[in-house]
Amino acid sequence: MTVFGAGGGTSSYREAEDADLLVFWGSNAREAHPIFFHHALKAIHKGAKVYSVDPRRAKTAEWADAWLGLDVGTDVALAYGIGREIIHAGLTNEAFIENATTGFKDYVAACEPWTLEATSRETGVPAELIRQLAHDYAKAERAQICWTLGITEHHNGTDNVRSLCNLALLTGHVGRWGSGLVPLRGQNNVQGGGDMGAIPKNLPGFQDVGNAEHRAKFERLWNVTMPPKYGMTLSEMMHAMDEGHLTNLYIVGENPVQSDADSNAVGKRLENLDHVVVQDIFLTKTATYAHVVLPSAAAWCESEGTFTNSERRVQRVRKALEPPGNAKDDIEIIRLVAERMGYHWPIQTAEQVWDDLRAVSPNHHGMSYRMLEERGGLQWPFPDENGPETSFLHARLWDKDPEKRGRLAPFGTPKHSLPVDKLDEEFPLRLTTGRRLTDYNTGVQSGGFNSPIRFGACIDLSPEDMARLDVSEGEWVRVSSRRGSVLAPVRKEPGLRPGLLFMACNFPDEVDVNALTIEANDPIAGTAEFKATAVRVEKTNEVPTWERNAFAKLEAAE
Repeated sequence: MTVFGAGGGTSSYREAEDADLLVFWGSNAREAHPIFFHHALKAIHKGAKVYSVDPRRAKTAEWADAWLGLDVGTDVALAYGIGREIIHAGLTNEAFIENATTGFKDYVAACEPWTLEATSRETGVPAELIRQLAHDYAKAERAQICWTLGITEHHNGTDNVRSLCNLALLTGHVGRWGSGLVPLRGQNNVQGGGDMGAIPKNLPGFQDVGNAEHRAKFERLWNVTMPPKYGMTLSEMMHAMDEGHLTNLYIVGENPVQSDADSNAVGKRLENLDHVVVQDIFLTKTATYAHVVLPSAAAWCESEGTFTNSERRVQRVRKALEPPGNAKDDIEIIRLVAERMGYHWPIQTAEQVWDDLRAVSPNHHGMSYRMLEERGGLQWPFPDENGPETSFLHARLWDKDPEKRGRLAPFGTPKHSLPVDKLDEEFPLRLTTGRRLTDYNTGVQSGGFNSPIRFGACIDLSPEDMARLDVSEGEWVRVSSRRGSVLAPVRKEPGLRPGLLFMACNFPDEVDVNALTIEANDPIAGTAEFKATAVRVEKTNEVPTWERNAFAKLEAAE
């Protein structure tokens, strides 16, 4: 948003198929985003080059022409090194920079210290690979940079994203078919949540709460007076709980006691609140802290509505099953709560709620349910029902008004800053976290089945670290950080370098990795630094309670 004014990926999935070069930066898309990667495979089969930029040599790197295994937390430095090489090699898109961007001189000055040699020393990536990526990216006719939590889940995640945007603006790889910036969403309606206003500074359609003209539209529709006050990010809410300013919490479809960093601290905060309401289809661990549980929410296949995916495509969701028992759609639950608070809201269908959105969001104004049905989904912005679909954003960055151009290095240059959780003699190893292919978020919806392709809860170690610790695959170890410790079985992972460990975030009931992670938050986005925890690993003869219970159940069944 700070660079382009809209919080969505600039390209469609289909464009990836026509790209000449794809850079997966902090993204194991082959495993974590397989639907998008199927489009990437079509480009690969046409001859597209692929770069994987990731501390782990994960599944995506197996498809790459080159793997840049950078040290955790050095993404800004690497991006500056690539940018400097593009500038010094004379590979910038001068016409694009002159007519479609601002801030170029400041960006050049920020890049200047990052020679190939200096960047290599800081990141651990060989200088020749940095040079190779810089030249291939700048020279490509159509190139995309794709990223996910490996970029954003850092204390400087916003700066990481800005750094990647800068590379696209430097080379003109944005605003035209096949080139773009692609933030891959980890769940099927994350983009939709942001679009609908689930961002503290935004009203639906990415309209700023601080803008009086924007507020006026909503005030007329909703018949309310709306103060020009921003809400709190999740991390700000946690701090407000600590300070006693936030005493009541209503949680809908979220499991922060297991999904948030330093999960033990999150649980203690919820224990101290005056009133906690949880609305969910399962009794999550978070729900066990609630004073009131609304267990009657309908599941996705029992509801009407829309999903919006990573390419900004809005698609209809149709009810396949009736909700069981007394379960109600979320819209109905919220309406009934409002009614008991003294507000009479008419019964609304999902389509009526959508039409309310269309009345105030220019991005969605042309998207009637009829159009969504006829076209099989549409990409925003779609302001006119008779107009064309917008496959890629920012095609018209060329504007005399600097406010409408792409902003190189906005609000000061992105700052290179190493992880907050420092390595030392007590905690000498770096733990990074991520997703497994077969499991979803905190495992609430995907944990109740067994499959031979599931790894389950474990800690991945390099062969070198396994030898140093004298542990074998399947043995139990204790993993400790400055905040807590967990027991986990070992899994050998040759794609890890010595000193780097990996654990999945999908199995908190067995191994609560977020008991280890640090609550160091990005000051702008509020995202915690899940990707860079300092830990130690020790052999142990202990077996966790959940594993003993599993053995007991198996023996009883036999």
